[in-house]
Amino acid sequence: MSSLMLYPAIDLKDGACVRLRRGEMDQATIYSADPAGQARAWQGAGCEWLHVVDLNGAFAGRSKNASAVAAILSAADVPVQLGGGIRDMDGIAFWLEAGVRRIILGSIALKNPALVKEACRIFPGQIAIGLDARDGFVATEGWADISTVPALNLALSYEDAGVAAIIYTDIRRDGMLTGLNLEQTLGLARRLSTPVIASGGVGSMDDLRALKTIAPSAAPGRIEGVIVGRALYDGRVEPGAALSLLRA
Repeated sequence: MSSLMLYPAIDLKDGACVRLRRGEMDQATIYSADPAGQARAWQGAGCEWLHVVDLNGAFAGRSKNASAVAAILSAADVPVQLGGGIRDMDGIAFWLEAGVRRIILGSIALKNPALVKEACRIFPGQIAIGLDARDGFVATEGWADISTVPALNLALSYEDAGVAAIIYTDIRRDGMLTGLNLEQTLGLARRLSTPVIASGGVGSMDDLRALKTIAPSAAPGRIEGVIVGRALYDGRVEPGAALSLLRA
């Protein structure tokens, strides 16, 4: 079996690390008031990437937790991928110059594909697409709006753009600890040459074992890794054990 990357999630709301349920901002649980400290903790546990989302920014359409993100970048020596409210070339360039390794573009992937493809050309290997879906259809604006565009169709439209990864989140499962949507994640990976990162619903080590088991069957596509949030913060998944399993 190939190894998978563990991406611990640091979701930022009003400067704090939180986890939402199904993307609902009024369903936030605060886990830490020190995002930089949390970044150091995940790095100290052996994590090789950090997945950071500016939740306020996702709704506002522009970065709203810039100071917290900057603190994370200063504290962490591992690569950071950042999403939430980054919707123009200036914002992309700003955060890449600030030290972010990979920018996650969500809403504009649907609404402004020309900009996303241009960003991929200018910043090769540094642009990922956040493909958030409810019942298979793309959600935008911090998941507040559900489009009529199937997630697979949008992903396929970027196959030749040079996207570094597709981050696929089933938002009905996100923060609910009910397990990944393995069927849709695998179906997506099998149709794409772009690597897929699974997200939304990991609640236990069994969920990671299930992903690890099905990942090889994504060929000729590839599942690159998995984002884990609430289960890590709640202690349902211990980072050392998760890393050992996913790297095996």
